[in-house]
Amino acid sequence: MSPSFKSSRIDDTIKLLDDHLADVYHEVDCTRIALDPRFKKMDGSIGAVYYNFPHAGAAWVDLQPGQGHVTGFYDSHPIVNWRHENLMRLFFRNLRYFVKPGGLVKIASNMGAVGVRYSYILGSAEQNEFQHVETLPFLEWSLHRYGRAYGDRRDKKKRPGDGQGYNAQKAESDMVYTFEYRPSGRELPIQEIKFPPTFQTIMGCNDGPFKNLDPVSAKALARQLHERFIKEVSGIHVG
Repeated sequence: MSPSFKSSRIDDTIKLLDDHLADVYHEVDCTRIALDPRFKKMDGSIGAVYYNFPHAGAAWVDLQPGQGHVTGFYDSHPIVNWRHENLMRLFFRNLRYFVKPGGLVKIASNMGAVGVRYSYILGSAEQNEFQHVETLPFLEWSLHRYGRAYGDRRDKKKRPGDGQGYNAQKAESDMVYTFEYRPSGRELPIQEIKFPPTFQTIMGCNDGPFKNLDPVSAKALARQLHERFIKEVSGIHVG
């Protein structure tokens, strides 16, 4: 979440965790945890991991001063949906370095989510030897009082209330998927990821933020989005 959008409720939660002597880490990229020096002494030591309502976030580019957030794409849009699938693939691959055999991973997500789809969660877990052992309705989970947030400027004005839906998602459709880490001991192939659309493909987009843009502005936006996407899939993610 961008610091400019962070709500006071998050600050209160962090303070509560600090008061209970919990370690709170900021700006953690869960697709590159194995490369984060703050976690280097935790190899094979974690018995439980929780990820509530994963989302790859919006694409950020420097369009003009004060406007770095590209809006207008639904999570299911092919220009951006690949980012959500990569999030799950790289998340589970990185967890292999930290979760002990028999450790549990619990991911809460709406069964109708079109960003991080349930098939992305289950498929990515299976690729990395996390066995699906249970699916539980979120409202029946002991941590069901977790309060969802949008993670952007909307949190300043409103948040999804208790029992309410998140966007078009009903709270009754929120699920908790539980996985157990059962490593086979064999070396896995390099983790496959989805690659972003080409510059030409992005240029051909005429909806979302490209709607009603003049050709010059559309080309500038397409170039910045493409550069942003290439950075996301470049470098080392581990595995």
